[in-house]
Amino acid sequence: MAGHSKWANIKRQKARVDAKKGKVFARLSRAMIVAARNGLPDPAANFQLRWAIEKAKAAGIPNENIERAIAKGSGQLGADENWEDIQYEGYGPSGVAVLIEALTDNRNRTAADLRSAFSKHGGNLGEKGCVGWMFESKGIITLAGPLTDEEDFLETLLELGAESYEILEDDDGILVEVCTHPNDLEQIAEPLQVQGYTVKESETRWLANNTVDVVGLEPAQMILKLMDVLEDLDDVQTVTANFELQDSLLAELDLE
Repeated sequence: MAGHSKWANIKRQKARVDAKKGKVFARLSRAMIVAARNGLPDPAANFQLRWAIEKAKAAGIPNENIERAIAKGSGQLGADENWEDIQYEGYGPSGVAVLIEALTDNRNRTAADLRSAFSKHGGNLGEKGCVGWMFESKGIITLAGPLTDEEDFLETLLELGAESYEILEDDDGILVEVCTHPNDLEQIAEPLQVQGYTVKESETRWLANNTVDVVGLEPAQMILKLMDVLEDLDDVQTVTANFELQDSLLAELDLE
């Protein structure tokens, strides 16, 4: 899974700009709706909801909006709006595989929006299963670095049953990403907090089992544009792709 954090790093840079534009509010609200719908509406008893709320607060979503999203997800605001979680798959420029998770109350609208986005930006929406086999669901726990004792940290991860970790650096400084089985997120994230590690984020993420090297500035701009357009669609929750960009190419790209 080498390079699995590349797009995550790009998104972290872009998130600062997106947050200013308010583009993340709807997506975070929907994440809380899904979490409350799939479990208890009490964040103390619902790990997924607790982290969705943390993300929402970090993005500046008002408490009343958070409470309304939870109430909506738990059915306290009336009839169920028949939201569906649907996974879509397709190909982008340069043969890049793209996996999309959407939350929709209208399948036809969502599929049409996705098909249009792909076709206008050098890709095509595929059939279910066309690229899904290239990805694996993992739990990712992001910690604030640097590590004071990496050997001790490794021993802790082995005791907790984590699969691997990676040390990253971006504009926010040193970060440590711990990879786990999705079902082990809570059992690993909470003990790490108790032991004094600063958990910045805990989420499930699709990771590519292999990557495609995108060569050249224009193809790189095309795939990043497609990712942007897909993520901006109202029904889309997450977008994952298996492309790899060299650092020299990233330096040429204007991510803002």
